[in-house]
Amino acid sequence: MPVRTILVCEAQVPFVRGGAESHVRQLADRLRARGYAVDLVSVPFKWYPKEEILAHAAAWRLLDLSESNGTPVDLVIATKFPSYFARHPNKVAWLIHQYRAAYELCGTVYSDFAHADLDAGLRQSLLDLDTRMLGECRRLFANAGNTARRLEKFNGLTAEPLYHPPRLAGRLAPGPSGDYVLSVGRLETVKRHDLAIRALAHAPPRLRLVVAGEGTQDANLRRLAESCGVAGRVAFEGAVDDARLLALYAGALAVVYAPFDEDFGYVTLEAFLSHKPVVTARDSGGPLEFVEDGTNGCVCDPDPAAVGGAFARLDADRERARALGDAGFERARLITWDGVIERLVGE
Repeated sequence: MPVRTILVCEAQVPFVRGGAESHVRQLADRLRARGYAVDLVSVPFKWYPKEEILAHAAAWRLLDLSESNGTPVDLVIATKFPSYFARHPNKVAWLIHQYRAAYELCGTVYSDFAHADLDAGLRQSLLDLDTRMLGECRRLFANAGNTARRLEKFNGLTAEPLYHPPRLAGRLAPGPSGDYVLSVGRLETVKRHDLAIRALAHAPPRLRLVVAGEGTQDANLRRLAESCGVAGRVAFEGAVDDARLLALYAGALAVVYAPFDEDFGYVTLEAFLSHKPVVTARDSGGPLEFVEDGTNGCVCDPDPAAVGGAFARLDADRERARALGDAGFERARLITWDGVIERLVGE
């Protein structure tokens, strides 16, 4: 039977909007544009205290999404943890990420999980349950190669990467390169805006850093800028609307995007679609699937001096910076929705 009705599932942290939230809404819109009857299923998620994580997973497992109001649901598309715990005979996962704190972030400064007896049991339970729940899926996809590799490493499951363009893809455009480097994303530790701030101290004094985003690390990042002596050169824009974000991309010299082991990250493609080179780090994960050092950006050690040196080189040779950005555009324009819907729906 052909698929007509589809539910797209998301675990939603109230008051937080980021790449994952944009991902599921774009997907729902694209499915509707293809003529499917689509709705979102959102369940609030809270990751602390750790002991509550399994309860949130169990809440999804209690959901039988096979029908609604007497209408059969033909397909369920799960995204990030723990939405793929939901029950449905035709469940597909387009994995954004698992609960990363229990996976590759365990034992790092980016996680409250440690390799200690106290956390070992809970962590193993999460890995085992993920393997089982994702193993139920009729088809398994990932939003990037980095996500697929993590799934293979920890769960022994194979997923096909499906790349898609960012929400603003059709509106991003180049502009004259200004006197600032742009850093975009939630202000959280794993996004490493602190690396960009520290790097500014190693860049020419005329260069500024513009930070667009909000999050729990806002106050800490402002204090860091003060302690590094660059507070007067860092502009914290907070949450910006689309028009402002488009303008910030258009006017930047470059975009710095150096999170730790990112899954995918729209920022790389948004920068490239604005014809801007991207400065990233060797351990940034997903961005490395697009950024090639010396071809469309700079890949550095995750070190302030190295990142600041990249800023300086781009500032010193702006013609080269523009050429790198143009090469990035040629890479990003190939990422489209064509084929994504067909693979997910299986028709």
